[in-house]
Amino acid sequence: MAAFETHIAHLVRSVSLSELTKHLEFEMLGMRRFGFVSGQWLSFKQVKPDGEELTRAYSIASPPGEDPRFALCLNRVQDGFMSNFLCDMQAGDEIHCQGPFGDFILRPPLRDTIFIATGTGISPFRSMLHWLLTDQLRHQGKQFWLVLGSRYERDIYYHDEFLRLASERPNFHYLPTLSRGSVEWQGLRGYVQEHVPGIAQSRTDMHAYVCGLDKMVKANRELLRSLGWDRKSVRYEKYD
Repeated sequence: MAAFETHIAHLVRSVSLSELTKHLEFEMLGMRRFGFVSGQWLSFKQVKPDGEELTRAYSIASPPGEDPRFALCLNRVQDGFMSNFLCDMQAGDEIHCQGPFGDFILRPPLRDTIFIATGTGISPFRSMLHWLLTDQLRHQGKQFWLVLGSRYERDIYYHDEFLRLASERPNFHYLPTLSRGSVEWQGLRGYVQEHVPGIAQSRTDMHAYVCGLDKMVKANRELLRSLGWDRKSVRYEKYD
């Protein structure tokens, strides 16, 4: 088995997105630039107090750039050592990681695309959409939809950011939907798969990317197949 190079990343900034969710910005030490493709992930290693070495994978939540930085978006998990360790990190703290890995990336040629996510499944799509929409040559002539599902308003991660992108780019359509929204919520309600047919019906020339928990991913894959989509036009990544 090939050995993968281990990098050291130190935390630059930590931002609370909700009570249990953090946006973490890291910098790779000893690099001028950290190269990756939007949609890829990193494997993090940490030794537990009992001496066990634990490894967990997290999608990169920032677009590639000309610097050694990257971001993560992750939830605290009850009794989850790694997620809590990362969320508790302070600026300057270091952690070992390997990667980037994964092929959940944009497929050429680029088509009109629907991105479907719930919770921290937004991570790879935040990377993809920022990469696409910051360069007109990458997105010209194409339409993009982001259907992002949460239970409550407080759990719509990067909401203001996507609202701003939608206001700046007429070809980006942001559709947040809440399954348990308050009476004050003025947006869509229900689960993400309830709002996909309005975009995907009779549009088998599109691509779809789906990321989130297994049940949601399965529901949307089955839905798109029922609408006549080829399975090769639907790419997905499941979070446990």
